[in-house]
Amino acid sequence: MSLNQTPRGDRVHISLFGRRNAGKSSLINAITGQQIALVSDVPGTTTDPVYKAMEILPIGPVVIIDTAGLDDVGGLGELRIQKTIEVLNKTDVAIVVIDGASPDYSFEKDLLQRIEAKKLPVVIALNKIDQLDQNSIDVEKLKAELGHTVIAVSATGNTGIDNIKQALIKKLPEEEGKSFLVRDIIKPGDLVVLVTPIDSAAPKGRMILPQQQVLRDILDGDAIAVVTKESEYSAALASVGRRPRLVITDSQAFARVSAETPADIQLTSFSILFARHKGDLAELVKGARTVDTLQDGDKVLIAEGCTHHRQCDDIGTVKIPRWLREYTGKQLVFEHSAGFSYPSNLQEYKLIVHCGACMLNRREMQHRIISATGKNIPIVNYGVLIAHIHGILDRVLQPFDIISDPVC
Repeated sequence: MSLNQTPRGDRVHISLFGRRNAGKSSLINAITGQQIALVSDVPGTTTDPVYKAMEILPIGPVVIIDTAGLDDVGGLGELRIQKTIEVLNKTDVAIVVIDGASPDYSFEKDLLQRIEAKKLPVVIALNKIDQLDQNSIDVEKLKAELGHTVIAVSATGNTGIDNIKQALIKKLPEEEGKSFLVRDIIKPGDLVVLVTPIDSAAPKGRMILPQQQVLRDILDGDAIAVVTKESEYSAALASVGRRPRLVITDSQAFARVSAETPADIQLTSFSILFARHKGDLAELVKGARTVDTLQDGDKVLIAEGCTHHRQCDDIGTVKIPRWLREYTGKQLVFEHSAGFSYPSNLQEYKLIVHCGACMLNRREMQHRIISATGKNIPIVNYGVLIAHIHGILDRVLQPFDIISDPVC
């Protein structure tokens, strides 16, 4: 992850859906002004979702997602359709591309019902208008029929592309760009200490993404950041000459940092900040309390939003299973998932432990939480869980308006 790039998880995700050969890939090329999507007259050229992170003026940093046609056929086609449907879970704004020459829109109406069920903002692109009799194009009639904004475009003729961009801007989620990691709980001039362990799992030559993002948010809030390793933390506190407003640590260093932080200095972790930023902190805290109810043989899912090279003492596959077994005294069964895929058999688990989701956008993390709680499966993230295990959950929630109630 470059320090000069907006993280993928913080980019607006714009996804294009429609039938095969409706012109989705051509429209992506027209919107971006680049030949980034493979275009062909052969139906089904796009077989898997294709992600492209870029800047689109005047929208800003986005991820454009090109998807396979939802009218694909055969066994392989069904798999492609499933992958396309999964994209809805991470989509911030959907573009439904319609071939203007299509004789009916029954397929698109079914697709729009799926999108509406997800409560996603949507723009309809009536494509290939250059191939139609201009007198036959009735955008207002189609808008009334489909119930959404319709923009007439020609992807190959570059007609109506600016109108699509303006429609997207109007459809962007209202909270976009207004959600802060830490800036809203500190004031300009405040001193914030970041404790960032450098261990075998740390990437060579750079800080990990959550640390980068929190540091940037502190600076954007005109506060003062001091960064130290946990081994130098006490010395750093003694040398700064003033009491920090807040200490933010890697959750894995909770035990040491909590012991060395005076009780009147607020303490939290990078992962807990992300629990609030990307997820639902109150729900994740509720999930942490259910750890005390686990029994022998219970299955626990450890889910991560990315794939990475695992070290011998990896937090997801080694440390958290060890800590949970030690804390509960139970023989638990652990299963793991990583990357974009999220299991559909969540009902088999007694607890889901999720990473901080720095590589996922808020929409997808919200989907994962709702998928769990909708089946009455408690879910918690790494930082909240580790704080609970170390008995400091109430303390690390003090910077936020969250009350940690025990499970009855």
